[in-house]
Amino acid sequence: MLREDKIINAAFLLFHKDDNIISTVELGRFQTDIIIKDSARSKSDVLTQINEVLDFVRKHINKEIIITGSAYNTERWQYPLEAIREIVLNMIIHRDYRSASDSIVKVYDNKIEFFNPGMLPDDITVDDLMNNRYKSTPRNKMVADFCKDLGLIEKYGSGIRRVITLFKEAGLPLPEFEQISGGLNVTVYSKTFERISDNKVGDKVIDKVIDKVIDKVIDDLSENQSKIISLMRQKPSISTSDMASVIGISQRKVFENIRILKQKGKIIREGSAKSGHWTVLD
Repeated sequence: MLREDKIINAAFLLFHKDDNIISTVELGRFQTDIIIKDSARSKSDVLTQINEVLDFVRKHINKEIIITGSAYNTERWQYPLEAIREIVLNMIIHRDYRSASDSIVKVYDNKIEFFNPGMLPDDITVDDLMNNRYKSTPRNKMVADFCKDLGLIEKYGSGIRRVITLFKEAGLPLPEFEQISGGLNVTVYSKTFERISDNKVGDKVIDKVIDKVIDKVIDDLSENQSKIISLMRQKPSISTSDMASVIGISQRKVFENIRILKQKGKIIREGSAKSGHWTVLD
């Protein structure tokens, strides 16, 4: 991560502590194209930003609670979360950070748009992406390699194929990929839709919700953050290593989520690092 005793761009993107305009991601929950119900902005390091974007999306999408008759009910989200995570990872890791444009995520009632600065390589088309006729050429190779070592991505060139497969398995329309305004725009739809062609107004997409969602996610906490708070309530003196072991995530992820919870005013740490305890603020 050093070159001639100076940090390289990848190191800065991965580890900078203060918010930085270079990595800005604009986040919005849209009622219509011009009415915004909620908005946020992320300027964090790459690893923190992945969680922040996913948390915002989860906050503003729906899920169903399916009663199965067994001891545990089943949750089904409006979109396959694994596919959304893959899109977010690709957006942040493969972004063209030299561009003056910001990454943008727009959450609507029945679709989400992900815009990322940076066009596809000249020898790869959108049709090649959809049909897996390409070899991956990471724009930010050091960032991609680091995220691969952490297990965030599996192998180059498999992400888009996995996203398409997950949407097929969920019975949802396939994502749409489009190169616009010097970047790549990905649109995912939550239910079936029909396309109407009109020479005067162009193509329009009309989304029709088929299933009625039972449980609207209104809590602004991620699943892991909720688990951390629950553990702190049960055992205020619990250590971060114990939290990581119980939840099944790395200690670094625990630290990241604790930082977010502190910023949201959900928890405080009282006393010293060794003998202190956590207090959950209701």
